[in-house]
Amino acid sequence: MTALGPSVILLVLALLLDLAVGDPPWLPHPTRVMGAGIGALEKLFWRPNASRGYLLAMGGMIVICIVGASWTITWGLLAVAGRINYWVEVLLAGWLLATTIAPRGLAGAALGIGQSLAAGDLLRARQQVGYIVGRDTANLSEGEVVRATVETVAENTSDGVIAPLFYFFLGGVPLAMAYRAVNTLDSMLGYKNERYLFFGRAAARLDDLANYLPARLTGIALCVAAALLGYGWRAWTIMLRDARRHPSPNSGFPEAAVAGALGVQLGGLNYYQGIPSRRPLIGEARQGLRKEHIWQAVYLMVGATVIAALAGGLILGLRGNWY
Repeated sequence: MTALGPSVILLVLALLLDLAVGDPPWLPHPTRVMGAGIGALEKLFWRPNASRGYLLAMGGMIVICIVGASWTITWGLLAVAGRINYWVEVLLAGWLLATTIAPRGLAGAALGIGQSLAAGDLLRARQQVGYIVGRDTANLSEGEVVRATVETVAENTSDGVIAPLFYFFLGGVPLAMAYRAVNTLDSMLGYKNERYLFFGRAAARLDDLANYLPARLTGIALCVAAALLGYGWRAWTIMLRDARRHPSPNSGFPEAAVAGALGVQLGGLNYYQGIPSRRPLIGEARQGLRKEHIWQAVYLMVGATVIAALAGGLILGLRGNWY
């Protein structure tokens, strides 16, 4: 498939599928399959009191197996579909690409929290934000709920939208699925605790590497979206100034861009299982965090998605292939 039409059709189809149906629980989802595979391999390879070398090697083996299988299975399914029928191939490719991105799910989760806050139901908002962040949420104030939500929208604009599209533009649907595998591995194994410090190191390092360029491109897309949506050019200044304050080598770029665009300050004190963790402050507190900032962060995410899709559509057209 080498024409401009199919490449753009596939991109639009994936975005429309995500917008229309998202990730319904009744529909098989590749990420759940990946998660099951990671869990099974972890049970197989994990050994308590094992040596550091063993844990590093076995964690790396899981990464190779899951990422390799994700790319290979996706390529194989598309090859088989292409032999059956052109439109079967198109629909399957569109659905598979749609499962690697999550703008609808991200927006829905964030806006649900905003609606609970608008209704004065702080307890429900705390419960809802607990589904999308790893920090303790039972005692968060309204401003802290907003901060947690805005930070999550910013970070996941990269992980859940721009990065998989970037890898689709670079290497088609199989590479986008391989990226989703990397991200899933990090979410399950990439912790700095006693169990995963060495066992999950390969997953964490690969995730950092895979997100290096997408995170920075996401920051740029968010700055452009901020300018187009009237939030001002200070997003660019804050991103350049504060992005590297974040403990993650990548998350600081989208978070700083959003903080600058909204004129708020992110970071600060979080608790994880009762243990305090202070993050460097990002942005300037030109105004206090309010529930309206959740909607504004979602608008920025949508704007960045559109910008990335338009740029990617041009790249696909120039490249002349779609997977």
